[in-house]
Amino acid sequence: MTSTAEIIERYADDIAAVAAEAPVTDLDTFIDHVDTAARQLEIAGINGHEDIESAVGYLSDARNSDDDAARTAFLNRADELLKFIWDMADEYSDMV
Repeated sequence: MTSTAEIIERYADDIAAVAAEAPVTDLDTFIDHVDTAARQLEIAGINGHEDIESAVGYLSDARNSDDDAARTAFLNRADELLKFIWDMADEYSDMV
């Protein structure tokens, strides 16, 4: 089971590096940063940016869900899609 806090803790630094923002701990701002990072990765032509874009949707769905099982499923899917952000963030930092 993946929690919102775990996802943010796991990915906030890499997302923030691509989004050119400071790492955050709240979900709303994190979603905004993930969205910005997805756009930056797309502009840079980095493979996998589509997964980051999709993660935004799952994180938003998790935020808006009143059902614990659905929220957990959304978070697990977002976690799966974000797992390679470290590699994309490294590639992005090499380009800028």
